[in-house]
Amino acid sequence: MEDSTQNKRNKLRTNFKKFVPEEFVELIVELLIAHPIKFKIVPPRKTKLGDFRYGSKLEKPEITINGNLNPYAFLITTLHEFAHLHTFLEYGNTVSPHGKEWKNSYQKLLLPIIESRKLPQDIEKVLMNSLINVKASSCSDINLSRVLKNYDEAKEGVKLVEELPKNAIFVLNGREYIKGDLRRKRYLCTEMISKRQYLVNALAEVIPIND
Repeated sequence: MEDSTQNKRNKLRTNFKKFVPEEFVELIVELLIAHPIKFKIVPPRKTKLGDFRYGSKLEKPEITINGNLNPYAFLITTLHEFAHLHTFLEYGNTVSPHGKEWKNSYQKLLLPIIESRKLPQDIEKVLMNSLINVKASSCSDINLSRVLKNYDEAKEGVKLVEELPKNAIFVLNGREYIKGDLRRKRYLCTEMISKRQYLVNALAEVIPIND
């Protein structure tokens, strides 16, 4: 039994070195060893970085994480989903998905990686701030999302909407837009052909035409 568990650890270490910063591979490995779940790395999804699912049709609870995330985004998203697992194991489906119970679990998972002092300083700082007021996800915490994007691989010809000047024209999902004014965390942008207006995330990756 011990040999089987050790072999599993070794296999997990090898697999996750491709996705998680080396300093935190062991943390993820031990979480996976300790919990009977199905963990899947999946193709990128536009609406979410990861998710947690359970139900009668699933043999065991399931966590999925987008495979295109940079190592720090992958790590934090994984901890986010494990917080859902911990909350489910303790409370079932009797509490809010991102209520105080989930927030407490997420904070407990974040604290060791912050206290390790092995994170880049900018990520450590924004995570410390996020512990004070945990958002539902890294996507809804724009400061965390902005810092994590610093560790994405550079994409030629691609910029964030917030980096463009007002009235810049850009392409998003094959359609052309004109950048308008900021409305909280999104910009009110006008689609060129239909003239319809849409709120576009400030951190959306777009291709500028007249930057």
